[in-house]
Amino acid sequence: MPKAFLFPHWRKSRAKMQTLVIYDISSNAMRERLAKRLFDYGLQRVQLSAFCGELNSHDREVLLKELPNFIGGERDRIYVVPLCDRCVRLWRAVAGSPVEVVSKREVEVV
Repeated sequence: MPKAFLFPHWRKSRAKMQTLVIYDISSNAMRERLAKRLFDYGLQRVQLSAFCGELNSHDREVLLKELPNFIGGERDRIYVVPLCDRCVRLWRAVAGSPVEVVSKREVEVV
């Protein structure tokens, strides 16, 4: 039997999925390096410590292998959450003003 028949997910492994990356990193420098790297992957900032965008499974796995390089403290955390189409459709934002994706590569916190 063809491999695609035995493993239906095999054909879709390069399909892109919305992926949410959220993090709590104690070091400012490490946080900035991580943000720049997430921009390199084409993700967009949706909060100060949250990015979202389309990644295929290969790029997601490569990113996951890179992420330990951004962990500097014992309490640092990075979560990578692939979102199915249904989850993306159900996504809602609650805010005091219209929600916009931050397009700047740099955000300065004062």
